[in-house]
Amino acid sequence: MSIDRLVQSWGEVRAGLIKEVSQIPEDQFSFRATPETRSVAQLLQHVVQSQKMLVGESCRADTNLMRQSFADHIEEYAPDVASLGDKHGLLEMLRSSMETSEASIRGCGEGLQQSMRRFDGKEISKTEFLTFAIAHEMYHRGQLTVYQRLLGIEPVLTRDLRKLFATSE
Repeated sequence: MSIDRLVQSWGEVRAGLIKEVSQIPEDQFSFRATPETRSVAQLLQHVVQSQKMLVGESCRADTNLMRQSFADHIEEYAPDVASLGDKHGLLEMLRSSMETSEASIRGCGEGLQQSMRRFDGKEISKTEFLTFAIAHEMYHRGQLTVYQRLLGIEPVLTRDLRKLFATSE
């Protein structure tokens, strides 16, 4: 996958996530599907923390996911994210972190073709690792749509597809 396609794909995923988040009322950002799950705000914090860590580690010349714990990676790459809990701040972080990540990815250039080891020890290219990051974000977007349903909110993608199919008949 080219860098342009990687960045474009991730940008589309992020734009969809932002649309979903935008329609959740701020007073529902503490909502949890169950007591054991993350709140809406915590889920969004996790998405940004993971993005910053995965991009930061992938763009290092000496990538080594085993050099420290996951928590220590998050502390290194995204120490400020956990303090954001309000809707406006989280939406802005979703936007700005995508811009920063795009610049980092483009700055890595051909270095993204180098190999690295994932957390499970499997060796893959850094580009493949970043495609995992996109899939990770889609996974959490799916979780967010479940939260929306539990809050009585129709997800944006569902609504858009329903309208599309209604007009195509």
